[in-house]
Amino acid sequence: MIRAVAVILPLSLIACSGIAKPPMSGLPFEITELARLNDPWAMTFLPDGRALITEKGGTIKLWQGGKLGQSGKLSVVRGTPKVAVGGQGGLGDIVAHPEFASNSLVYLSWIEQGSGGKGAVVGRAKLSQAALADLQVIWRQSPKTSGSGHFGHRIAFGPDGKLYISSGDRQKFDPAQDMAGNLGKIVRLNDDGSVPADNPFAASGGVTAQIWSLGHRNPLGLSFDGDRRLWEVEMGPQGGDEVNLITRGANYGWPRASNGSHYDGRDIPDHKPGDGYTAPKVWWNPSISPGGMIIYSGALFAQWKGDAFIAALGGTALIRVDLAGDKASKGDEWPMNARIRDVEQAPDGAIWVLEDGTNAKLLRLTPKG
Repeated sequence: MIRAVAVILPLSLIACSGIAKPPMSGLPFEITELARLNDPWAMTFLPDGRALITEKGGTIKLWQGGKLGQSGKLSVVRGTPKVAVGGQGGLGDIVAHPEFASNSLVYLSWIEQGSGGKGAVVGRAKLSQAALADLQVIWRQSPKTSGSGHFGHRIAFGPDGKLYISSGDRQKFDPAQDMAGNLGKIVRLNDDGSVPADNPFAASGGVTAQIWSLGHRNPLGLSFDGDRRLWEVEMGPQGGDEVNLITRGANYGWPRASNGSHYDGRDIPDHKPGDGYTAPKVWWNPSISPGGMIIYSGALFAQWKGDAFIAALGGTALIRVDLAGDKASKGDEWPMNARIRDVEQAPDGAIWVLEDGTNAKLLRLTPKG
């Protein structure tokens, strides 16, 4: 049994260019520690308030309880897939089907080893008690390749009922512009993994038909706003982390355009009008190294309804981006004194945060007072 313990974190500030800092009087929320996990990567809530949490090593934990002031417990979910763990790879994202209450389906991503190297896959299964049943792979990164970085593999269901998956460039650069593969892309599928007929490149067939947008480096957050717009946060090179408004068939430029530079100091042309690429709405230099992202829709933090919340790994912070229609601007940066891997909204409107690494904390944020 795990007891919820209130923890108020200290206020050492983390530098991040161009973001408003919190007042020295304190953070604008109470922080309650709920559990400790080993290399957690993602979480999702079920309609009844339970939460599923993935650990990169291949374990899924089921959280039951978790309301402020109440005890809760974590149990291990059986039936998880074999996972290739290493570098940035392992068990990744997890989301519930929009009709989970009637079909019990959950979707998860992980890294598999195969011919040519490694690649991300997405599978779906039925959750029964604390076990996955009938797990089947419905999507694969193509092609598999060497290395253990830039898998992306975030998952989001859209208001259209379609499944959106982020696919990183696998640190290979040029595949992000290669329409014969799905590396460096955001793909759009039906919930069974088939390709919707109204995808922008559906007529091309094959892997190309999956593509919704291209020119991405390492997209690590996907979320829809209340007006059905898809927003994405991705890890750029040295500098150039960015928030993008994702539109049908758009090219976001990587590796031909970026507001960052290569790690060896070589320049990359900045985004500029007329270059044929869609520029980010917000970008950071120095980098924040983003993790997951939500767009808040709850009532507990009414003043931030409709804004994006981004987990910052290198920035060791929770970051708010103000969204207004199709425009975005930097809001707050709240220092968390730890690498933050993921952020999620609970059914009651609380914000839950996952730290990164071993013995990582699961935290619940609620308004002060």
